[in-house]
Amino acid sequence: MKTRQIVLDTETTGLDPDLGHRIIEIGCVELINRRRTDNTFQQYLNPERDIDEGALEVHGIDNDFLADKPRFIDVVDDFLGYVRNAELIIHNAAFDTAFINRELDALGRDLGVIGDYCTILDTLALARHAHPGQRNDLNALCKRHGVDNSQRTQHGALLDAEILADVYLAMTGGQTALLLDGMEAGAKGATGNTNSRVNTHEALPVIPPSAEELAAHESWIQRLEREIEAPCIWRRIDEQS
Repeated sequence: MKTRQIVLDTETTGLDPDLGHRIIEIGCVELINRRRTDNTFQQYLNPERDIDEGALEVHGIDNDFLADKPRFIDVVDDFLGYVRNAELIIHNAAFDTAFINRELDALGRDLGVIGDYCTILDTLALARHAHPGQRNDLNALCKRHGVDNSQRTQHGALLDAEILADVYLAMTGGQTALLLDGMEAGAKGATGNTNSRVNTHEALPVIPPSAEELAAHESWIQRLEREIEAPCIWRRIDEQS
């Protein structure tokens, strides 16, 4: 059974969609069974409003560059078709999903929210759970997991999605190389790291969780679902197990 995940990032005109700020770039990387494919999605968007100076310093995308780009309404069907039925992997998902949901709502087409089309995994919540009290922004996670982010002189949605994909694989399975389909195991990936191999022949002990651990797990899932306003992928796994 194929597992399809989409690592997503956005760039915006500012920090608050409630103040009328808009998405100006969407970048997505596809993972099939934890391997990156060449089926990416990147789209710059004309926000039809000015970009805040602070946001411009972060991503370097100005209104002149975006003047001839399509609007969100022009690409929404392509975007929703791309992410449909996948698991979205987003760092600080509450931020990006708030912007996406505001864009969907503004179209007046009763399109619902992004959580209606896919499940959502927040890597910031995942990192905070694994490393409480530590810095868990993307740069800190790159340093912690040995992911090369030297090209990240400014933010960019597609570049950040590629980096986050590398970080996510390192966080969840020790695989730091992003291999295109058809590449030999052990070949160099996009970051220059080699693919880790796991000895699947050795029997590993299975330690069942205690009642206290199960309760803590359920509490954490409920908190995560409140933050991202969407069902958590672990809920579906728990129901199937």
